[in-house]
Amino acid sequence: MADSPTASPEGDVPNKKVPNTKATKASTRDIEVDPKTVTVAVVPDDVIDAVPDTVAADSSEAAIALETESVDPGAVLDSTATSTIALDADKAASPVNLPNDVVPLPDTGSVFSRRTRIEGTDAGKPEPAAMLTADRLLKPNGRRKAAPEGRWPRFVYRATLTLVNLGDSPRVRYEKEIAQRINQPLEGGAKFIPVLTRKGGVGKTTITTLLGMALADSREDRVIAIDANPDRGTLSERVPKRTRMTVRDVVTRAGSVTGFTDLSSFVSRDATRLDVLASDTDPLLSEAFSDSDYEVVARLAKRHYSLVLTDCGTGIVHSVMAATLAHADTIVIVSGGSIDEARLASETLTWLESNGYAALAKSAVVAINTATQGTNPVRIDEIESHFESRVRAVVRIPYDQLLAAGGVITYADLHRNTRDAARELAALVMDGLSGL
Repeated sequence: MADSPTASPEGDVPNKKVPNTKATKASTRDIEVDPKTVTVAVVPDDVIDAVPDTVAADSSEAAIALETESVDPGAVLDSTATSTIALDADKAASPVNLPNDVVPLPDTGSVFSRRTRIEGTDAGKPEPAAMLTADRLLKPNGRRKAAPEGRWPRFVYRATLTLVNLGDSPRVRYEKEIAQRINQPLEGGAKFIPVLTRKGGVGKTTITTLLGMALADSREDRVIAIDANPDRGTLSERVPKRTRMTVRDVVTRAGSVTGFTDLSSFVSRDATRLDVLASDTDPLLSEAFSDSDYEVVARLAKRHYSLVLTDCGTGIVHSVMAATLAHADTIVIVSGGSIDEARLASETLTWLESNGYAALAKSAVVAINTATQGTNPVRIDEIESHFESRVRAVVRIPYDQLLAAGGVITYADLHRNTRDAARELAALVMDGLSGL
């Protein structure tokens, strides 16, 4: 605070005095800086209320009559009054005492668990509410284990009046494990899965249908299979046909598709909820299906589906293959059971590695279709061993007369071994997509 003016000897009333500017400036330069003091400069207002020299003598109290006098602002600004405040460094470094109404946070240095409770390492410390689990509180005889699934475990469970619970049968445990792998959550939007090979007639369309049905039958999200074969594909003939629309109609009417309901009018859906988008039935029109057309279809499919399967055309060098591989998150290579078919499938991997798709080739899944001709005299185990050295996984698709017929596939009517192979293929594909 500013120094007070000098008091008069007759009383407590200070004398009115205009400060000496030159003297004040000189005294300011002579101030020594002390690291434990703080110098505060106080600048008075432009107008100072000065006190007159006279005071009423007959007043019972010290009554002062004030009058306002103007002071030159320049003179006031030039004169700077200083005050020195001493700081105690020891008191400044001392801890601050919190008021009584502030509740300190609980100590989070200890991690409570069942082990620390048994070992007594946290003895005497309050437990959080998370420690009150059902496993800890329920008595062993109060817990009711779920009834087992499977013929023999269920028979024993019922025969012993629920006293003996053998758990699920190996078959049931396998099915639950496969279902859990297929239902892995996806991150980052829709995933594209092209199914391709260099040779026609090895069951590429059949494998695409089986994979799509296994995924759609187990998962809760949407799955679509697109027939991108420029040479008149037959993917739509593997499911009950519910529309005559094709990929060409989607391309020409893409501007009118504003939601999933609009897009559903272009696809056929089977009992597993697999949607199939057919290719053009006229070979002259299907030949015009280009990479830009595929981009239009892929953009709509990505907006409304979680998994997009693409049944590629015969061979790997055609107008749609570049766009298909550009969208691919993982791929499925289809091989037949004959020597020529296996060799061409291996050459497909070589082509991918040589054209900038080495990562896709390394993470691919090879499906060996043993329903093709010339399979019986061939050692399928050796074909599997060859592909296991080049790709992530290999699945063998067994012969099924319903698949060999080449007509509409009813997933529930397939042999159990065929469905198991399709589910194993779907689980391996989802293993490769997890975390992408």
